[in-house]
Amino acid sequence: MQTGNMTALVLGATGLVGRELVRQLLADGRYTRVTCLLRRPLNEFSHPKLTVVQADFGLLQEYEGYFKADHLYICLGTTMKKAGSREAFRRVDFDYVHIAAQLARAQKVKSLVWISSVGADAGSSSFYLRTKGELENAIFRIPGLGPAAAVRPSLLLGKRSEARPLEQLGMLLGRLLGPLMRGPLAKYRPVPAAQVASQMIGLQRFD
Repeated sequence: MQTGNMTALVLGATGLVGRELVRQLLADGRYTRVTCLLRRPLNEFSHPKLTVVQADFGLLQEYEGYFKADHLYICLGTTMKKAGSREAFRRVDFDYVHIAAQLARAQKVKSLVWISSVGADAGSSSFYLRTKGELENAIFRIPGLGPAAAVRPSLLLGKRSEARPLEQLGMLLGRLLGPLMRGPLAKYRPVPAAQVASQMIGLQRFD
């Protein structure tokens, strides 16, 4: 791995992809500093390159100084069950991510990558997919924003810190049916969180 002096800011480092992303960033010689803004403590990592800041995402503008980084990684997301309402879900999956992209523009971040979803479509009848699609449109329309990319994973594979019975069932079925998902269906195959994290890093601008 080549060495460098890049810096990264990660939002949502306690999630399935976020945890794997932090591991990969800390092992990546191109980065000299990795900063994580989190809603709850991150106790599983200890590294000289790592800075952890517990933040109130409802007041994200107050943390604008931390956005002075080369790369921004956004892994924020919740579920309808955890959020409790459509409004609360949209606050996390749309508002927080959109504000973060605006702060990245203000601080001249070189490039940013965030997690969207397979099937994201602003015209979808699904509230979840419609929200994801509207967010993609909103971020790509931010004037003056540097290169931005959305990864669109299907069902994520990996060990979560919380039990999600329906998702676990989906992962089991996905593993069984995955080999049959070819052509247009290939994008719906379950994907390991580590692969998504690696894809996110690969989409950043290093020149």
